[in-house]
Amino acid sequence: MSTLTIGLDSGLTVTKAVLFDETGRPLATASRRLPQSSPHPRWVERDVDGMWEASAAALRELLDTAGVRGTDIAGIGVTAHGDGIYLLDAQGRATRPGIVSLDSRAHEVVARWDADGRTKRNLELAGQPFFPAAPQPILAWLVEHEPEVVERTRWLLPCKDVIKQRLTGEVSTDPTEASAGWCDVHTQEYSDDVLALLDFSAYRDKLPPVVACTETAGRVTAAAAEATGLAEGTPVVAGLHDVDASAIGTGAHRSGQLTMIAGTYSINEVIAENPVPGENWFARSFLDKGRWMHMAISPASATNLEWFVQKLCAADVREAEAADADPFAFIETEVGAVGREAGGVVFLPFLYGSPHGAEPSGSFLGLRGWHDRGHLLRAVMEGVVFNHRTHVDALRAAFPVTEARLTGGATNSRRWAQMFADATGLEVVLTDSAEAGALGTAMCAMVGTGVHDSVESAIRATVHDTDRLVPDDGEEREHLESGYEHYRRVIDALEGAWEPRGSAAPPSG
Repeated sequence: MSTLTIGLDSGLTVTKAVLFDETGRPLATASRRLPQSSPHPRWVERDVDGMWEASAAALRELLDTAGVRGTDIAGIGVTAHGDGIYLLDAQGRATRPGIVSLDSRAHEVVARWDADGRTKRNLELAGQPFFPAAPQPILAWLVEHEPEVVERTRWLLPCKDVIKQRLTGEVSTDPTEASAGWCDVHTQEYSDDVLALLDFSAYRDKLPPVVACTETAGRVTAAAAEATGLAEGTPVVAGLHDVDASAIGTGAHRSGQLTMIAGTYSINEVIAENPVPGENWFARSFLDKGRWMHMAISPASATNLEWFVQKLCAADVREAEAADADPFAFIETEVGAVGREAGGVVFLPFLYGSPHGAEPSGSFLGLRGWHDRGHLLRAVMEGVVFNHRTHVDALRAAFPVTEARLTGGATNSRRWAQMFADATGLEVVLTDSAEAGALGTAMCAMVGTGVHDSVESAIRATVHDTDRLVPDDGEEREHLESGYEHYRRVIDALEGAWEPRGSAAPPSG
């Protein structure tokens, strides 16, 4: 029996296909960038056919790179960004571009629901506070502005389930995605009361069937086999939301374990045996019934550094790439040169959103003529860490945190990863899971195809701790503590100063 599995992880900017053996060792990786469009302010969309073509191309390249045949693959698991919404007709065709989780067109819907009490009631029923990129306010916006599209739509799906449908011809979701607002937080089942609260009762039959994360949701069709190189009939498991996949991909599966994911989103999540709804986090289903993942999130993490480098350091990147060198190596050099001091510069990492409402934007404050790029880079790194701490502090006030694990772009820098430990005061565990999301969903395929008998045994076999970063008990900790207090004072002082301007989105294309 083959023990090779594939984890396909479709993020907000890149889709990655990773081939794993039964020990979790990545044998090959292939990726494709996923372009987004912003045809109007606050809109962030994706071409659905293009997303599938990128996924299929990554899978085909993966097999070619690894030198394996489609028949060598035991199974495949898919994960992707959560929230946002994708609409398909009865034939599986997109009825409009996919709306990704950086979109904020529905901010006025959220404000309306906040004012009329539906947000408070939904928190009680579904365990979900609303934010503009959640599927419910987006659907309400579509009903108001594109009713004919909603009428043509047969299925309302998360991102990963669109890819699964293209692979298998079958429509389904899993408990982690279904609980993103359509379910009773206690029963973990679809809720008629939740749908009625939001005037969505008429759309109940547009929600997909729910299949357990490790169960086979379908098999690769002949058409998908032709496009991807996979063998027709290869099992595709239901998979899970990427934040849950990243948690198990770093070894977090027990109550009290905290995972911090520093990527496009600042994701901070704690597993618990009981649901605890709160205004500052989402209480959603974890892998199986009877466990919940409580996640505090905002689109304000490591992608801020990527923006800085792409927009302001393009010449350095080109020079490094021409020399076949690490295009980000200059960051460590320049940040190291300024030491621990950002020189009084504060960066608010809200380029794409914040946990403080829809209006806060990205900002540098405290700039002086003697500051150089190293000070700004250090400030960006600190700002990202401070935003994570905002979420972590809220979770720690409600849950006993026994361990913290870190994954995402910040782990590429030892300096940055240590900042997470120093700023939160938590010992931070790093693992050898370079592609935690892909590994997490591949684990579901390992269990679904019998390579491992449970997710827990798959974790023991595949995830290995590589380092434990102990918080500094001296000047660095003191510096970051005072820096965080200043960061929070700046945010409080700017309350009411951010005005909606409606002109921040880039042109489409």
